[in-house]
Amino acid sequence: MIEYIIPGRENLIIENVCLDYNGTIACDGELIDGVKERIKQLKNLVNVYILTADTYGTVEKQCEGLGAVVKKFDRAEASLCKEEIIKSLGKNTAAVGNGLNDIQMFDNAVLSIAVIEKEGLYSKLINHSDIVVCSIIDALDIILYKNKMKAVLRN
Repeated sequence: MIEYIIPGRENLIIENVCLDYNGTIACDGELIDGVKERIKQLKNLVNVYILTADTYGTVEKQCEGLGAVVKKFDRAEASLCKEEIIKSLGKNTAAVGNGLNDIQMFDNAVLSIAVIEKEGLYSKLINHSDIVVCSIIDALDIILYKNKMKAVLRN
């Protein structure tokens, strides 16, 4: 569990982090440099879930040894699957993603971070996001380092 004390706001508690795979932590089916190390750090603090339709069929090999729970689902129902997973984990769950199929997940998360990587960002996801960053490394660092979270969310 991570507890963030944010001036001018209610404290934020995160117990679970759900990460979209393709476009967010991976590009063309391969993990982005620096992601493995940060997920391993994050795994020591919270439960980490990697959510994917596994378009490239690479998620299991790429995420081997991370200690994260990989949840694969049908491509046609990705939005609904992500929403159900977030709801099942409870109110102290953060979500990180980049696509149209992340909107419902973001709407049910206590904290949502939209990531603009090489595969782009669905522009309307911004309206459902608490934070928008230009890389997955920035997103994971904001979660890992309390002062970064405080800086972006303080009132």
